[in-house]
Amino acid sequence: MPTEIVDGVYDITCKHDESYMGGARYRVFLFDGDVPTIIDAAFPDTTNRLIDGIEKTGVVPERLLITHGDGDHIGGYNALVDRYGVETWVPNNLSVSTRTEGVGLDTDPDHRFSDGERIGRFEAVHVPGHTEDSYAFVDERDGIAVMGDVAMGSDLRGFPPGYFVLPPEVWGGDVNSAERNLEKLLEYEFEVGLVYHGSSVLEDARDTLEAFVNFPGKVYYETVVRNR
Repeated sequence: MPTEIVDGVYDITCKHDESYMGGARYRVFLFDGDVPTIIDAAFPDTTNRLIDGIEKTGVVPERLLITHGDGDHIGGYNALVDRYGVETWVPNNLSVSTRTEGVGLDTDPDHRFSDGERIGRFEAVHVPGHTEDSYAFVDERDGIAVMGDVAMGSDLRGFPPGYFVLPPEVWGGDVNSAERNLEKLLEYEFEVGLVYHGSSVLEDARDTLEAFVNFPGKVYYETVVRNR
């Protein structure tokens, strides 16, 4: 069943793998509003569950945004286009992952976006590291950041929920860049940070992210050790 995780925003969990990483969840987010928008599309083989979840919300998506090209984020792209005729937006440097079979775009996207582009209520923020094409979407009006895979919920790694962690190295990418580039999100104001894996952070999300990025040891090193 979909869950209205904050007002007008639905978490549609398409897969829950209890055997992997403490219970990995794979989800999409559906935003109600002037232009109902779905962000990401889950796996190719979860499209029936995704569409069923959308139907249960009563919201008909008109726009699809893609955060990056991993199969669990872009796999249902074709099904959503076929079912709803959504306007599609994908990263200008989209790289479709080869790690998931059956992933591909049957129709060219309507739009390609780059860092800083406004798409309705959202601003696209390029945060490479997990993948080169990784983006987050920030809606400062309502104080919501959709993190893509630039960060994940701490409970995915066995910690208490309510915090952010980096994607694990086994999922590919450059962990150092992934951490360093999170600083870009601190330029924005948001209260809620929605993640695709693990539990989202629903209060003080920006401050929580800043505490993770600018931890005391880093601040000490940058202000004291580096300047010796």
